[in-house]
Amino acid sequence: MNSHEQSTTSRLHVIDALRGFAIVSIMLLHNIEHFDVYFTAPGLSDWMYTLDGYIWDTLFFLFGGKSYAMFALLFGLTFFIQSNNQGKRGKNFNPIFAWRLVLLFGFGLVNSAFFQGDILTIYAALGFLLIPASYLGNRMILTLAIFLFLQPMEWLNLSQIVQNPPAAIADPVSWTYFGKMSEYISGDSMVATWIGNLTNGKKAVLLWNWENGRFFHIASLFLFGMVLGRKGLFEWNEKNNTFWNRTLVVSLTIFIPLYLVKNNLDELIMNDAIRRSFGTIETSWSNLSFMVVLVSGFVLLFHSKTGQKILSLFSPIGKMSLSNYVFQSIIGSSLYYGYGLGWYQYTGATYGLLIGTLLSILMGYGCTWWCKRYKHGPLEGIWHKLTWIWSH
Repeated sequence: MNSHEQSTTSRLHVIDALRGFAIVSIMLLHNIEHFDVYFTAPGLSDWMYTLDGYIWDTLFFLFGGKSYAMFALLFGLTFFIQSNNQGKRGKNFNPIFAWRLVLLFGFGLVNSAFFQGDILTIYAALGFLLIPASYLGNRMILTLAIFLFLQPMEWLNLSQIVQNPPAAIADPVSWTYFGKMSEYISGDSMVATWIGNLTNGKKAVLLWNWENGRFFHIASLFLFGMVLGRKGLFEWNEKNNTFWNRTLVVSLTIFIPLYLVKNNLDELIMNDAIRRSFGTIETSWSNLSFMVVLVSGFVLLFHSKTGQKILSLFSPIGKMSLSNYVFQSIIGSSLYYGYGLGWYQYTGATYGLLIGTLLSILMGYGCTWWCKRYKHGPLEGIWHKLTWIWSH
């Protein structure tokens, strides 16, 4: 194996591991949230409620708003890898990618029936941005990515609020739809839950993502990921080692003041409307900066001797990320929702973390077993076959 093949293999391995890490962190968050059923279990001891609070705050500090961001960054990176591989064979990947996005949307609809917080449909829709962007140079792509990252619509909204601050603000529109969840999530009908998630639940999640600037950030991260791929920054060499070390220091330096501002917004901004709008911008920035801390730290640790042995455990999970994302929704809804075991009524964040950890371990063992025997995960295999169905 020559040095180029070694770097390519290493690059793909770290990407799989990073994607697996993102999947596990999503798994843990979803379990402490009861897969979007926010309910405080009665009858727990005081120390358990206290521990629940610490676990909730810690996991959301580490992964809240960061896990989906890692996934989005890797989505753009994977687009480049696939496009580049097809380009070497003389094929234009963009029409194929468009068809893959349609298929991904279908997987997302299935997933949405079990879990309203699905991100696959959103990724599938926003993923079309990568097709025209693929014809642009890196400088233009980075300019567009930065523009989207800055949350232009929220700045426009904030400027209007500053000029005419309302005396009182209404609850976000998404809350109205989230409030209707209990009508079907707590019930014993699987079909009613599916219908509720695909109708009311989809409205709630789409509105929430818009209200919190997620659409702009996801699109921005897609573009950043594509540029990372073009620059070959996941190949391991001395230059990229320096890049990730500097990135870690810079992102951490940016995150600390942003986090301090976020935690003191009540004292810094007195008007509720201005504080909410500015908070949307500030939270998205602080989440993304800490996501970069996680990614750069992961990449650096992965290329240490001890770190690689540990972090490689995530690789089989990452290779089957689509299957794992959908399967965890099916399993999670069966555990926590009314039509299943209804565990949302009895478990807090501590029990949710234990359940999520156990499921993650089982997922790791299952994926390791599967990857030794099959080239693709179950849903990845279907996706692959349907992707190339027209070429056979």
